Amino acid sequence: MQQEKIIEHIAKIAFEKKIDAYIVGGYVRDKLLGKTSNDIDIMVIGDGVEFGESVAKSLKTELGAVYKKFGTALLNYGGNKIEFASARKESYNKNSRKPDIELSDIKDDLSRRDFTVNALAIPLNNNIDLVDFFHGQEDLINKILRTPLEPEKTFFDDPLRIMRAIRFASQLDFSIEAKTFEGIINFKNRLTEDEVVSQERITTEFMLIMETTKPSIGLNLLYLTGVMDIVFPELSKLVGVEQRQDYHHKDAFYHTLEVVDNVAKKTDNLWLRFASLVHDIGKPRTKKFVEGTGWTFHGHDELGARMMKKIFLRMRLPLNKLEYIEKLIRLHLRPIPLAEPDVTDSAIRRLAADAGEELEDLLILCRADITSKNPEKQKMFFQNYERVEKRIVEVQEKDKLRNFHSPVDGNEIMEICKLEPSRTVGIIKKKIEDAILDGIIPNEYDAAKKYLFEIKDEILKKSK
Repeated sequence: MQQEKIIEHIAKIAFEKKIDAYIVGGYVRDKLLGKTSNDIDIMVIGDGVEFGESVAKSLKTELGAVYKKFGTALLNYGGNKIEFASARKESYNKNSRKPDIELSDIKDDLSRRDFTVNALAIPLNNNIDLVDFFHGQEDLINKILRTPLEPEKTFFDDPLRIMRAIRFASQLDFSIEAKTFEGIINFKNRLTEDEVVSQERITTEFMLIMETTKPSIGLNLLYLTGVMDIVFPELSKLVGVEQRQDYHHKDAFYHTLEVVDNVAKKTDNLWLRFASLVHDIGKPRTKKFVEGTGWTFHGHDELGARMMKKIFLRMRLPLNKLEYIEKLIRLHLRPIPLAEPDVTDSAIRRLAADAGEELEDLLILCRADITSKNPEKQKMFFQNYERVEKRIVEVQEKDKLRNFHSPVDGNEIMEICKLEPSRTVGIIKKKIEDAILDGIIPNEYDAAKKYLFEIKDEILKKSK
């Protein structure tokens, strides 16, 4: 059944049962913006769960979930996620996001929504086209985010709406109305109250900002409101990090935003975008001013990589992505020196081997890292990267180095050398790999095995 038919079917049941029901929230907003949405929220004057059960029964299916306490029910049908909810008003305790709920009317229900553009409703069973108590349609036309009630109440009741405001501004390319913006600044510290907002919810909103078409919009708003100091303080510390009186280099924070947007133009890969966000995160702690040169940041790549585990744990990010992020941070400075004419095949091999499956992502990140406003410099940098990429392809094709690992594995080394698992096995394996990367032997099994016999006795002698 098509979405329009599903909505017509729900409207028919509401009419037959003489129930006032409305489509509300994001579906209405997106419809007015000419976008499609598979999330349909149905607000019911009365018992939302009972109405949801009636709809499910008529469609010869069952509800996916029921939350009697909140008067809501979920139905997954035809590729749509349909939520039925009783119209209600809510009151909040200072130390909780869980509200006390009381059944109410449509105006109370819409007033508790986060923003006016989400406080619109389409009646399912009368002739009114749109219910709009808070001028949400006007705000939609003017691309403005504002709260239906006073911002203080909206953000006090649910501080996660602070993150949602910034996420919607980034997703929709809307501006935040002045009083709402001030409310975010005044109530941002509510996000630090763990019993009110969980870190997981904050991180989810942050990563949704990273998924937007132009993440810099949301990231800059996080900084301007002071929210970044709370949710990702290491990024805030990048602001102004490369400035000193008459030496005016690029500001590391705004350079980072450009890099993120450059990556976002090339890929939807969320974790490559995240790598671009944190690639310079070690700069504040490694900056040193050298007269005649300006700021230097030696070792910021290694330090930045080592900072990641603590950040991942604090933000509740998936640890299976940690190694990927660490690798890209560690390697992001490696490609550009390889553009020099006298660079050896060995250096190219080592980069390709170290990057492994992440080589393509690394090169995307490195290209995105070129943010010079000088057209000549930018042209030179891009030409350099093209040379590096061409060399990498040539060397990889010649040496069969993609996803490189030693042709002779650890088990075979242990069998030939009569060794148990030990550090010595790793030393021998690395010696073989280094010989291939340095061009001493080809990347072939027979050559590697022959080389093993040539080196093993000396290494085994030293290990005794």
